[in-house]
Amino acid sequence: MKILYAVLILGGMGIAFGLLLTWVSKVFAVPVNPTRDAVREALPGANCGGCGYPGCDGCADAIAAGKAPVSACPVGGAEVAAKIGKVMGVSVDTQERRVAHVICQGGTDRCRVKFDYKGIMDCNAAAIIQDGYKACKYACLGLGNCERVCNFNAIHIDQAKKIAVVDEDKCQSCGQCVSACPRGVLEMRVVNQPVDMRCRNPVMGVAVSQLCSAGCIGCERCMKSCKFGAITMVNHLPVIDDSKCRHCMVCAEVCPTGAMCAEWDKRLVAEIDPNACIGCGACKRTCQFGAIVGDLKQVHKINDACTGCGACAEKCPKKCITMKVRDKARDPKAAVKEAPPAKPVITPEMQAKIDAAKAAKAAREAAETK
Repeated sequence: MKILYAVLILGGMGIAFGLLLTWVSKVFAVPVNPTRDAVREALPGANCGGCGYPGCDGCADAIAAGKAPVSACPVGGAEVAAKIGKVMGVSVDTQERRVAHVICQGGTDRCRVKFDYKGIMDCNAAAIIQDGYKACKYACLGLGNCERVCNFNAIHIDQAKKIAVVDEDKCQSCGQCVSACPRGVLEMRVVNQPVDMRCRNPVMGVAVSQLCSAGCIGCERCMKSCKFGAITMVNHLPVIDDSKCRHCMVCAEVCPTGAMCAEWDKRLVAEIDPNACIGCGACKRTCQFGAIVGDLKQVHKINDACTGCGACAEKCPKKCITMKVRDKARDPKAAVKEAPPAKPVITPEMQAKIDAAKAAKAAREAAETK
């Protein structure tokens, strides 16, 4: 009998507590936001903080509230932005993926080392001591601050050269490494950028060369060689305007120190379809590198001076020029030189007029001296 009472009492308590919990859950229920939940579901769940909010939950709250754009998540990229755009009912502009770039080539094999650093393996600590152990105060110290904050194993330190190296395939564009670098060596740039400036030292000439063999000396050869006005000098350093750059890579070709880098294996070359070319000469007139030969109404050809800028392909009215990855290096010496203008033929009558003019001038000068 006692057991029955105990069961009844426990059962009654269970029912009472159940009813109490049900009442509490309804009274203190948090309103459900299906839009916010759908946005959170679309986010990758990396919780990296690259969006500027406290994890994916914070990012979802901001997007649903209209405080952040649908493309706020750098890790998800265009694909996630498109999903969130559908949830929010807004259009999404296509954005090129950006990854971290190391704006420095000053490893210990190129940048002079002032002293042997034996302190804390932290870039902030090393930078305090005489502006770092490397001679260039803009150089990567290579002590791993960026590597430690990366949640995607996309960046590591080359221990031999003491410089950061980014794996673009693994980089998720969160920007944590950029924030962690005390030297500002890391920067978010468009992925697979064919031409890249990798020096931030604004000092010019020998002063840079004495510090690093790969530093920009501010010679302006890159700017002067650019046929498309895509390079300007700011604080003695070249700045590339991506909207004007045609990836001809001539700037990197003429750079004496290699501070202007290029992905040579991605350099293009034009190819003319001989069966479709009508010899109109539009491509030849457009080419600024002397890379197209051929007479009017004859099939034109591309020589080894082609830079792969693609201007000829855009100008061709028959669309018979295609761009492909070149299989051998460019040869600037193959460029066709413009023939010098022909000297005018002086007839005897013209010579007589010239002689008469000279005599008249001499007479006037003689009269003025008297």
